[in-house]
Amino acid sequence: MRIVYMGTPDFAVAPLRALCGAGHEVVLAVTKPDRAKDRGKKMQSCPVKMAAQELGIPVSSPEKIRGNEEFLEELRKASPDLIVVAAYGKILPPSVLEIPRYGCVNVHASLLPAYRGSAPIHRAVIDGCEKTGVTIMMMAEGLDSGDMLAQAETPVGEKTTEQLHEELSELGADLLVKTIPGLEDGSAVRTPQDDSLATFAPMVFKEEGIIDFSKTARQICCLVRGFNSWPTASTVLDGQVMKVHMAVPGRDTPTGKAPGTVVSAGKNGIEAACADGTVLLTNIQMPGKKAMDAAAFLLGHKIEIGTVLG
Repeated sequence: MRIVYMGTPDFAVAPLRALCGAGHEVVLAVTKPDRAKDRGKKMQSCPVKMAAQELGIPVSSPEKIRGNEEFLEELRKASPDLIVVAAYGKILPPSVLEIPRYGCVNVHASLLPAYRGSAPIHRAVIDGCEKTGVTIMMMAEGLDSGDMLAQAETPVGEKTTEQLHEELSELGADLLVKTIPGLEDGSAVRTPQDDSLATFAPMVFKEEGIIDFSKTARQICCLVRGFNSWPTASTVLDGQVMKVHMAVPGRDTPTGKAPGTVVSAGKNGIEAACADGTVLLTNIQMPGKKAMDAAAFLLGHKIEIGTVLG
């Protein structure tokens, strides 16, 4: 099948490689434009663009799609049977949706209709979901609202967003190549989403990662895992922002201390009071330093019992 592939970040690389590995002809990869990165402001290509170039696939990186006649003509000339989208970052207008013979499909990292939007993996972890997964769906004009073609699920457990990101990328790639033949031979079953069950996954912002110790240990641990590895949860220790990369529940009985109060600091980590007991911060990072086990940090940095974090 002739395919135009639209994607940008790491999540979208595995599905692209899977399409090529399955023998499909990816005639064009569409990504977001190169952006300046870090302090040096050096222009850097996105992961999908780099993968496409490695695979010998032509790349187009328009600044905008809607109303872009030059880009639309490029798509028409590519004459795709199918457009596949994975974390591209833009909603496709009708002028694009109507081009391919078999329509446009999206690899979405949630069990729709739950977590429509741009940060489904982060939100599933932060919210403490028992399971999540991927959905292959037909694209429509709304936000992740099209008919579903296939789903695959996986338990969340104690996984971080980073771990789930990699797992769901591979899961989505496998499900995608299994789903496409059904579109071609007409056997694919389209299941409408129940909009009444829809939930949304808006972008995550750094400020959301500030730990609120008045919450339960489970809520705090879910937040830490949800913000791992980006943009990272944090609190304040002695006037400095301390990033928290890992945390686990501590005692399950209230301490009577104010939220964030350090009740112990040693080989098990930094133990702070929270709503239903304590939470142990086990891997932390101070400004200008590398991430390290909290126990190792404490060998050279004494934290007084009674210190209040945050």
